[in-house]
Amino acid sequence: MAKKLKNEKALLKEALAMIMDDAVKRGIVEFEPTDSHDLKTEYAYRLLVHDKAIAPLPEAQRTMPNIRHRLAMWVTHQLPADHELLK
Repeated sequence: MAKKLKNEKALLKEALAMIMDDAVKRGIVEFEPTDSHDLKTEYAYRLLVHDKAIAPLPEAQRTMPNIRHRLAMWVTHQLPADHELLK
């Protein structure tokens, strides 16, 4: 398991917001209020892999904690260097 990021939960939340907003704007997906957090997380991961924004995890490592970490890592490269979550 990769080293946990300092603000991993907040970074994941930020990543999901960015990815979901983009997916809705692109008309790719609509989410229901009843959709689980894990479902949205899995969808966001698959979308980034599909868009070739991140490398897919090896099958054996494709667990929810690893997917969350991968999304949190991704967003650290999307945010401005002086962003609150990166301090």
